[in-house]
Amino acid sequence: MQSDILTQVILPISLFIIMLGMGLSLRISDFTDVFKSPKAMLIGLSCQLALLPVLGILVIHLVGLEGGLAVGLLIVALCPGGTTSNMMSYLSRGDVALSISLTAFVSLITPFTIPIFTAIALDYYLGDTNTFNLPIFKTIIQLIVITLIPVAIGILIHHLKPNLATKANKPVKIVSIAFLFLIIAGVVLKNKDSMANFFIDTGVATLLLNVIAIISGFTIAKMNKLNHPQSITLGLEIGIQNGTVALLISGTILGNAIMTIPAVTYSLLMFATGGLFGWFTNLQKFK
Repeated sequence: MQSDILTQVILPISLFIIMLGMGLSLRISDFTDVFKSPKAMLIGLSCQLALLPVLGILVIHLVGLEGGLAVGLLIVALCPGGTTSNMMSYLSRGDVALSISLTAFVSLITPFTIPIFTAIALDYYLGDTNTFNLPIFKTIIQLIVITLIPVAIGILIHHLKPNLATKANKPVKIVSIAFLFLIIAGVVLKNKDSMANFFIDTGVATLLLNVIAIISGFTIAKMNKLNHPQSITLGLEIGIQNGTVALLISGTILGNAIMTIPAVTYSLLMFATGGLFGWFTNLQKFK
């Protein structure tokens, strides 16, 4: 994907707004409260940061993705959850506090992990044909500026002006989701001539990763005797990724159209699978 207003301006601004919205919903106590009952958080962090990338690699080799498509799918697996997972946890009657806290904690860590593992993926899946140089330190700084700083600003606003944060939280979330759809629509339109083939190439892989991730998160939570709302949240947090971050890495920083395709297909599919998961789990009678 060539540099244009979508990837160089709209995408970074939209991600900044999304992360600001996340910060507006957080209090400093949300971070300290996690350590009072850390079991669910530790399981969620382990699944998000370790299990999900492993699932991504397994799916890549199972489906036979190669080159930029393989890198793109792994970038998706390396990304944190986002405001979409928080929204779905709320609609699915999950543990919203756990969802927001887990998203926030992972979002604090991934600006440092994504560049390192993406650089490794570029070398492994592209090999001698690798023409993409990912400056790790520069990428970390970019992600800190676009993700961590707006979260910190949002938390500060919530701390100093809680009423303002409460009033602004819902509109910012709506704008965030609208921006995500706008970006996906822009990518699809920009590549409309090749999009059908790209969906054929990545649709199965992204759906498989999404479904396996959701089921794995939910099952592992149940096996560890977490309650039903917590289990729903872990399923959604592991399965619903921040597609905007994936698009930023693949489309803005790396500037490669092919690598954006898994992020686009995943972002579209996760709304359907997440909704079905929430509906199904609320039909079940678990203790």
